[in-house]
Amino acid sequence: MLHRLAATALGALLLASTAKAETISVTHWGDAFYGAPYAVAMEKGFFKQHGVDITGVLTSAGGGTSVRNTLAGDLPYGEVALSAAIEAINNGVPLKIIGSGAKSVADILWMTKKGSPITKFEDLVGKKVAFTSPGSVTNMLILMAMKAKGLKPDAMKLVPAGGIGANISAVLNGAVDAGMSSEPLWTEQQDKLQVVFWSKDILPPDMMQTVAVTTTDYTHEGAAKLRAILAGRRMGVDYIKAHPDEAAEIEARVLNGNPDTYKKVFRHFLEIGYWSDGRIDIPAMNLMVEGLQIVGKQNGAVDWPKLLDASFLPADLQK
Repeated sequence: MLHRLAATALGALLLASTAKAETISVTHWGDAFYGAPYAVAMEKGFFKQHGVDITGVLTSAGGGTSVRNTLAGDLPYGEVALSAAIEAINNGVPLKIIGSGAKSVADILWMTKKGSPITKFEDLVGKKVAFTSPGSVTNMLILMAMKAKGLKPDAMKLVPAGGIGANISAVLNGAVDAGMSSEPLWTEQQDKLQVVFWSKDILPPDMMQTVAVTTTDYTHEGAAKLRAILAGRRMGVDYIKAHPDEAAEIEARVLNGNPDTYKKVFRHFLEIGYWSDGRIDIPAMNLMVEGLQIVGKQNGAVDWPKLLDASFLPADLQK
């Protein structure tokens, strides 16, 4: 037994030492926290332990760009918005969803200027309200919240303002009455802003934001690397849970942010169960599909067996 264990360990070490440095794609890498488990896994050597050397990450502002980055990479693995993955597959792009990413929308809120008379969701009726981009998660969430409150889609003047920073700027300069926000900018800017409502106050918090994807061809030729990446990411999530302050410092270096602010954010994210360990969560995915249906990008239910392949996850996460 000891000989077999030693041989296995030696084999993994040799594989890791000869692995070629490679790049993957993660949506909003560098300005949001979807990629924190990857940052930790790279810093702590978790990917190398499993025989793949991930040293670089391509980023995008989300949506279809993240999918295109994944398709263009030498190692076609990406964490992208679930909505973007489903839309791409519906349009004939040969993708497979192989794991889960960020599984909560409890971090997303709508805010306005400090001192504004707009203090609750109902105050937004008739007002100019910003989100990120058409068909985005925030576009879905504001429409889903309106539906949940019995309001018609035209009850507010919805405006696509761009990224989180652009939403905050639009609020502060008066271009809109309210806009969306999330971390880390919310914590960094909240002295100038006030909450109107949190998504979790109206909608179920466990909605799948992002998923891991790869190309159909790569599920055959790159199976070992896909397993290694998902195993390394899972170790990254576990490390964040066990060492949130150190993990926050790692992410702060990646995003050039304030470590103390990030420590507060990471503790909050652990409370809301933000990062999935990778296991497929169909109920959380179906809640996001409801948003796709509302914005007209999905007709009917999703045929999940055609889109999913959980065989690359660690064995205990495949159940």
